[in-house]
Amino acid sequence: MDDPQERFTELYERHYRSVLGYALMRAEPDTAEDVASETFLVAWRRLDDIPGLPLPWLLGVARNLLAKQRGARYRGRTLIDRIASFTTAADQTGWDVADHVLDRQSALAALASLRAGDLEAITLVTWQGLTPDEAAAVLGCSTRTFNVRLHRARTRLAGAMRAPGRSRAGVPGRRSHSFLEET
Repeated sequence: MDDPQERFTELYERHYRSVLGYALMRAEPDTAEDVASETFLVAWRRLDDIPGLPLPWLLGVARNLLAKQRGARYRGRTLIDRIASFTTAADQTGWDVADHVLDRQSALAALASLRAGDLEAITLVTWQGLTPDEAAAVLGCSTRTFNVRLHRARTRLAGAMRAPGRSRAGVPGRRSHSFLEET
């Protein structure tokens, strides 16, 4: 037989069931079918390398493919176990969306209660991702001065977050101008 397609067709018809049976003894049906199909894909690609007795060669290919499958499953399982080791019992309990909405509202209210300069210092480093040096350049002050402003702003924000029921209108010292203006 000189025609590669005919050689492959005969090889497939003659040995597919044996390769599938071999894979079924070692893997789940879906995995076994994938391994058998991939074995014949390798056989098609390496048709000229197949020895005179093809079944042992085909079973060797199937064996290697099954080993790759096991390795992939093992690596996946290891990753799942690593992720699970970082998970706490609190992470596994259900959370209530309402709690997160209230947390968000509290955070927004606390931010709204800050003076314009405090809000600007916090947003430059937190939301814009600037370093203290870069934020100081934006504000036109020294890095040391900016760090003091940022520390004080964070302290006031933490206090506002702890104070329940503070509203924007009822905060003493709240200025009415934009946080982009100088304080």
